[in-house]
Amino acid sequence: MEPTIGINDRLVERLGQARRISVLTGSGVSSESGIPTFRGRDGLWEKHRVEELATRQAFESHPELVWRWYDYRRQLIADAEPNAAHAAIARLEGRFDSFVLITQNVDGLHRRAGSTSPVELHGNIWRARCTREQTVSDLLECPLMELPPVCASCGSVLRPDVVWFGEPLPSDAYDRAYEAATNCDAMLVVGASAMVRPAASLPLVAKTNGALVVEVNLGFTPISALIDATLLGRAGDVLPKLVDMVLKLVGDVAPRAPSRVGER
Repeated sequence: MEPTIGINDRLVERLGQARRISVLTGSGVSSESGIPTFRGRDGLWEKHRVEELATRQAFESHPELVWRWYDYRRQLIADAEPNAAHAAIARLEGRFDSFVLITQNVDGLHRRAGSTSPVELHGNIWRARCTREQTVSDLLECPLMELPPVCASCGSVLRPDVVWFGEPLPSDAYDRAYEAATNCDAMLVVGASAMVRPAASLPLVAKTNGALVVEVNLGFTPISALIDATLLGRAGDVLPKLVDMVLKLVGDVAPRAPSRVGER
């Protein structure tokens, strides 16, 4: 299939024929819900660069400052709502038995839109991890009454359960994402810059293993010339239309994915 720009019947047909669907989402999906990316022109907060705050070194030196930054972000997210792109992805999940949502976003909006078990490559801002016991628990209070928050079990300081600059991705999450990219028949890449590694490699893993790879983005990305189709536009505009066309094609019940020898 030659690289294409825009939705066409052949693209919809190929997506409708897929048995295993994977979706990779990036900050472009969250930004349409009004959540700032805090990179580029939005990269300052109280005169601090975000890249300086979202590090282990910053947390160890100034845990209260880092938690004030995350408490601010959490309040912004609490006021946001899932958008049409989130809803379209949840609808797609509901019609395919073999479906994996992989997200680089930490805001939890996919779950609020109805996605059941997203693979959260960069963690979740609504969870915290004990710096002593390494246990992870929900931290839903917003705004936080105590900064920094402490572990209810041992009293040690909690840290946000997110991946900071310089930290590796959680191995279990990346393993699940890599397996999904390897085994899928089709992957949608939505609102992702394709510049943040190792997540940016997943669409190419899918393509190398024979999957149809389609991106939805405001502009072209480093992978645009290497995949099957680029759909230019807002995810909240393009994705619902695409999902409507695919679901109309497959009908009320999407085909079940056949088992593979040795599949886990």
